[in-house]
Amino acid sequence: MTALRELVAENGPMALTLGGLVIGFAFGAIVSKTNFCTMGSISDIVSFGDYRRFRAWVLAAVTALLGAQLLQYAEVVELARSMYLAPSVNWFGNVLGGLMFGYGMVFAGGCPSRNLARVGGGDLRALMALIVIGIFAFMSIGGLLGPIRAWLEQSTAVSLAALNTPTQSLGDVVSASLRLSPTTGALIATTAVAVAGLAYCFKDEGFRSSPVHVLSGIGVGLCVTAGWAVTGLAFDELAKQPVAPISLTFVRPAGDTLEWLERFTALGLPGFGVSTVLGAILGSFVTAAATKRFTITTFSDKADTIRVLSGAALMGIGGVLALGCTIGQGVTGVSTLAIGSFISFAAIVTGGVVGMKAFERILMAEV
Repeated sequence: MTALRELVAENGPMALTLGGLVIGFAFGAIVSKTNFCTMGSISDIVSFGDYRRFRAWVLAAVTALLGAQLLQYAEVVELARSMYLAPSVNWFGNVLGGLMFGYGMVFAGGCPSRNLARVGGGDLRALMALIVIGIFAFMSIGGLLGPIRAWLEQSTAVSLAALNTPTQSLGDVVSASLRLSPTTGALIATTAVAVAGLAYCFKDEGFRSSPVHVLSGIGVGLCVTAGWAVTGLAFDELAKQPVAPISLTFVRPAGDTLEWLERFTALGLPGFGVSTVLGAILGSFVTAAATKRFTITTFSDKADTIRVLSGAALMGIGGVLALGCTIGQGVTGVSTLAIGSFISFAAIVTGGVVGMKAFERILMAEV
């Protein structure tokens, strides 16, 4: 393992670029082929009472959780170095950002990951949505909205110092509360969450008998696990600018991709996030072309344009506040056992349900 880590770390930028492209390609192909869609899962529940795609989302999170924790145990990745495991919980950002993101993704026709798959299938609405997501994400990180976002975080974040935990991981909370070793605490928390998640998914006969939903959840979870492996091995704390371990997430990378396209000659090789965005588009394009589903589509009318772009703006702002999207927090963040990720997941689902009902009312009024 040490030799492999040294080999990857010595070629860190290239490993992150190639690894991101391959993982993104696989992710895009899976989403396109299986119709894995987190917004669609909420739509299925609200409109038809069908929970299969939602269970696929939960299975993806459980698969990623088991994979990430095994990688940490094997010392492939240090999850504590990731952005999710801060020593404080930004609960207000998780809630407000999650609600905004969930509400916005309904009007934008899907979350960033779904829009990446649609771009590969020829949907120009999805391309515009991703551009707007990237712009508003950067505005919220260090642009016009940055000071407001930073003030909200500083004013509402809750420190876990009283619990004497180094991070907000549920494993650290368990180990500190029960006076156990960090490894034992992580094992207990992982087992509890994984058993609960698997029981929820497979207790439903409709889900168990639907291979496409089961395989889509496992496939997306494995892509997230692979992301942790690549970025964990490539991490070099002695590098001039160490890149913290991360896996699939698509809000900030949408903005990073715009910047890379504009400043390629200054930035050089694309980082992991940009590579996953490009890889996802390529993977979904190849899948759509192979299945003869590639079709150029665009906005149907002015109202459609306003809905999609306004929803994308909400996702850009909300995704930064919540520190991730349906994949970035709902799967990748959950795999670290971060408390904030579970809060964001619940807020995104709630925002999606509210947004779905509001969207239906708007469509009824237009008719």
